[in-house]
Amino acid sequence: MPRMLDVSDDVRAEIGDEEADRLLAGDNAPGGYDCTSCRTPGDSQQERTSTVLFIGDETAVLAFAHATCLPSQVVQVTEEQLQGAVRSIAVEEGPGQAAPEQAVLGVTSGLVLINGELHPALVVEPTGPIARPGSTGTGDDFLPLLIEQGFLPVTQLSSVPSVLPGWSVLLAMGQLHAVLQPGTGGGSPVAWWQAHQPLQVAESWRTAANKLQQVLLFAAPVGSIGRQPREDLLRDALDKAAANGRLVAAALPLAGT
Repeated sequence: MPRMLDVSDDVRAEIGDEEADRLLAGDNAPGGYDCTSCRTPGDSQQERTSTVLFIGDETAVLAFAHATCLPSQVVQVTEEQLQGAVRSIAVEEGPGQAAPEQAVLGVTSGLVLINGELHPALVVEPTGPIARPGSTGTGDDFLPLLIEQGFLPVTQLSSVPSVLPGWSVLLAMGQLHAVLQPGTGGGSPVAWWQAHQPLQVAESWRTAANKLQQVLLFAAPVGSIGRQPREDLLRDALDKAAANGRLVAAALPLAGT
């Protein structure tokens, strides 16, 4: 069944006419998907959907977004960003194959109460298992990879996690742009996660971030937190993930305002 897909000339030039025509005909396009911009579900059979091609140094990943969130385009990113946000794509051979699954990092902002003070927090949860780069296994290495980077396991939200050197949260003009990590070999910081379009944060969140000059980052494997519409429900989900040993955290200095 044809999909309501937009394929820009730039994307077509990169993937080729044959692949673009297959997408437009619905052969390789998904029905349901998670928007690569706003992270909420979309349906290419019911609403206009943009094809977004992320190109790294060695890897290219085709993603989908609501047309109201992003136009169809080619986005140049670093290979580290691609490997950090998208696990290896395994394509099954054969007719009628399912669209390749990709895991992206979903980010939620909220205020978390610790020792009587509200702290600005970002909660990161992938949409699928994150494999170690180069791994062919099906396990989820998301938390072990973060622990290797210096994040610490959290069993209860009773104290503020320690600051992680070299990492920071980039806030500009009241919008969330990226989470930065140290560059390789002591080089300039690179984006561990980057918003494809800057995310608006609540005034109360920004006020707390500017006051404390740091943001708490909590991370959990897929299925641990979910999309919570209210901060009290988000806190309940964080407490549960911590109690189940499925939460790591760190305090990241604030970059920007």
